Amino acid sequence: MTLIKSISGIRGTIGGKVGDNLTPIDAVKFASAYGSWLKTETGKKHPTVVVGRDARISGAMIQQLVMNGLVGLGIHVVDVGLSTTPTVEVAVPMEKADGGIILTASHNPKQWNALKLLDNKGEFLNAENGKKILDIAENDDYNFAEVDDLGSITTNDTYIDKHIEEVLNLPLVNTEIVKNAGFKVVVDAVNSTGGIAIPALLKRMGVEVVELYCEPNGHFPHNPEPLKEHLTDLSELVVKENADFGLTVDPDVDRLAFMSEDGEMFGEEYTLVACADYVLSKTPGNTVSNLSSSRALRDVTQKHKGMYEASAVGEVNVVAKMKANKAVIGGEGNGGIIYPELHYGRDSLVGVALFLTHLAEKKCSVSELRNSYPSYFMSKNKVQLTPELDVDAILKGFHKKHASEEVSTVDGVKVDFSDCWVHLRKSNTEPIIRIYTEALSQEQADQLANDTIAALKEIAGI
Repeated sequence: MTLIKSISGIRGTIGGKVGDNLTPIDAVKFASAYGSWLKTETGKKHPTVVVGRDARISGAMIQQLVMNGLVGLGIHVVDVGLSTTPTVEVAVPMEKADGGIILTASHNPKQWNALKLLDNKGEFLNAENGKKILDIAENDDYNFAEVDDLGSITTNDTYIDKHIEEVLNLPLVNTEIVKNAGFKVVVDAVNSTGGIAIPALLKRMGVEVVELYCEPNGHFPHNPEPLKEHLTDLSELVVKENADFGLTVDPDVDRLAFMSEDGEMFGEEYTLVACADYVLSKTPGNTVSNLSSSRALRDVTQKHKGMYEASAVGEVNVVAKMKANKAVIGGEGNGGIIYPELHYGRDSLVGVALFLTHLAEKKCSVSELRNSYPSYFMSKNKVQLTPELDVDAILKGFHKKHASEEVSTVDGVKVDFSDCWVHLRKSNTEPIIRIYTEALSQEQADQLANDTIAALKEIAGI
């Protein structure tokens, strides 16, 4: 049980002691720090903040605490209720609000919750502003409003529908061709708000929907991270229903994974690859993903004569690089699609609509589509280090060892070999080096990881 404060927000487990877990007091404290920062930032006496949540059991409680903390500062709140992360991101500029808070712990289990913080564009805060909010919370530096200046709460439950409408209005989303294809799709929404948004979108696109765990009650039926080992029920139902494919989203609907008609994973890394292939075929341009994402996006981008670049890990870093490079699509290899035509945030609704249009145009099965892309395999490991070891020195030693190769130090150390790569990052919270590798076979990826671990231990003298 722990409370993690970072520049991107605060997350923790429900219950326990103040400062150790995400207790009601911690929720009010951090919401008040955000609200105080927002008032200073905007110079407004009564800024407006959009607040929405996923379906976690603790969500309603945390939302009431957060909203009323903001009201106490004189902030007007637009309560969008059960929602998705991308929906709140879309709602902020549509409401002409000054910021937004999403209450979700993404793919973490049900005992977790978090406050994710947005600016007036509906985008995650940068590191500088995140630090200011942490400082306010640390110093309890709030100035609450007097009784005549309290804020208000307005309820607006229309934003999932508005979000769907915005997606369907995108020029590259072709509802007609999807309707004519007559798809049947199984949806696993892990009993969170994807169970509201994704079936509604699919039905609007003329897709026959088979719902699995689409009741937004917060009782996650399996580990909510959309990985193969957690999706056996989806795999079985796709085959049993003779569906065209299956799809799953995490609890706040910013990660999207597909499953082929044979019940095999399409591969979370390939969600972005497939969507980018379609977008680039219509609007050639550049792409961005993070350094730990598959090389397949680079290959597909180059096929369409675009330029691919990698950012540091983290959505805010991907977005910054996308803006700098005028990328037409980007995201993260964990199934996060960022399509700037709508907004700069990972959005599973956009991903679903683009994927469906792509598949309908291709007139092939999902497994055939997957086989049309370069095949890469990843391995993800970590090395536990003792606290006294100098992690930076170890990474420098690894860099030096591979100085003759193509090396990036944007985020840790990434070494690009001709047919594989390895990316090392140090954890911000514990003495761990995370190791990501990718190669043309699983065996090669695993071997590269093992060789890297051995090299690190040799450099560290352990």
